[in-house]
Amino acid sequence: MTRINSCLWFDGQAEEAAKLYAAIFKNSKINSMSRYGDSGSKVSGIKAGSVMTAELSIGDHHITCLNGGPLFKFTPALSFFVTCQSEDEIQQLWSELSKNGTVRMGLDQYPWATKYGWTADRFGIEWQLMISDQPQKITPAFLFVDHLFGKGQEAIDFYLSLFQNSKIETLTRDEKTKTIMHCAFSLSGNGFVLMEGQGKHGHTFSPALSLVINCENQDEVDFYWEKLTADGGKPGHCGWLEDKYGVSWQVIPNLLGQLFKSGSPKKNEAVMQAMLQMKKLDTRQLQHAYDLG
Repeated sequence: MTRINSCLWFDGQAEEAAKLYAAIFKNSKINSMSRYGDSGSKVSGIKAGSVMTAELSIGDHHITCLNGGPLFKFTPALSFFVTCQSEDEIQQLWSELSKNGTVRMGLDQYPWATKYGWTADRFGIEWQLMISDQPQKITPAFLFVDHLFGKGQEAIDFYLSLFQNSKIETLTRDEKTKTIMHCAFSLSGNGFVLMEGQGKHGHTFSPALSLVINCENQDEVDFYWEKLTADGGKPGHCGWLEDKYGVSWQVIPNLLGQLFKSGSPKKNEAVMQAMLQMKKLDTRQLQHAYDLG
């Protein structure tokens, strides 16, 4: 099964955010932290020795909190959908996540839920909370609006075609527009939600929240990179890209993490220098840089 994680781009708040989420969500913990070396510091402008990433697990979903500077902002186009099993549970999460944030839909009863709310937290990350019969779980949720309104089914079909063992779990349509009100689907066992909204909203997808595809080998890297940059997608640097809908992805070989975990500071710096020169990541070049480092 191909694991798809999330990456959150912060301006110096990665550690603070990771500690907050680890404290308020069930079955959550910070797994590791990394710090900027000379190469990363030179490119980012962030002081060497500062926290670069905080690796966080919430249940079965892994999140990388990355300090990358002030380049990107979070938007409602990609949020986290959270199921809660009790009134106490949803109230506790809502209190922490809405504190000093921006409430978009107040925590209340709605036609589709006995209790639901949508808020951006103090860091700008978007959260949708809902009481459900399912245990607490977070799921990335797409919102297709403006020029993407009406393309939801097309996008779901596209993503389903890329990942094995993928399927639509539930789907509700608007009878008038035939667009998707709510669709829960899985990509290689990783859960997602997609909704569409009418009218002018003025927000689009942002690299501030990207989806990370963990690849077993170079063949997988090549496959996902080719498919996601096709038909209007845009290749970026260091394994990043935007697909034809504007969603940001990172196509990352598992080897990269293995090299960083096993290497000395000198070897890690050599791997980082090699990665910073790449668009699509090349496992042979990364291994070569590690061996010479």
